[in-house]
Amino acid sequence: MNFNLEKSIEILRSTPAVIRSMLSGLSDDWIYADEGLETWSPYIVVGHLIHGEKTDWIPRMEIILAEAQDKIFVPFDRFAQFENSKGKSLADLLDEFEFLRQTNIDILEQRRITDDDLQKTGIHPVFGAATLAQLLATWVVHDLNHISQMVRVMAGQYRNETGPWREYLRIIQ
Repeated sequence: MNFNLEKSIEILRSTPAVIRSMLSGLSDDWIYADEGLETWSPYIVVGHLIHGEKTDWIPRMEIILAEAQDKIFVPFDRFAQFENSKGKSLADLLDEFEFLRQTNIDILEQRRITDDDLQKTGIHPVFGAATLAQLLATWVVHDLNHISQMVRVMAGQYRNETGPWREYLRIIQ
């Protein structure tokens, strides 16, 4: 599929509800489980998504669309959620993520992005030039990647308990 803004917004709009539905009401054994040292639990992933809403997607879009000559993105701190989420419940994080995502979708829709806008570029501090279309497509895939990550981490909690069926469960192999 070629990049399509309207189809992208479908995923971006649904992500908070998907995550809320998947995680709400679960015990800490599911929410805080991870895959070992230096891996992320579903709780940490939600914090990471919040940090992205605040500092990544829309700020970088605004850099790309600005008339300024300096189009270099501010580096993204992939680990800020460890400090930023301290003392917050999962319910707090889900509410914050939902609010920030809706705010960012509103901003995205108000910008009335054109095909020409989608070809404008900014400079990623590691990857170099990136178009707005690439940034927005990455936002969508980033959501899907982290949903998949949360599901994988949760499924992994029963890796050993599935017995012989493990062979057929690719998510835990």
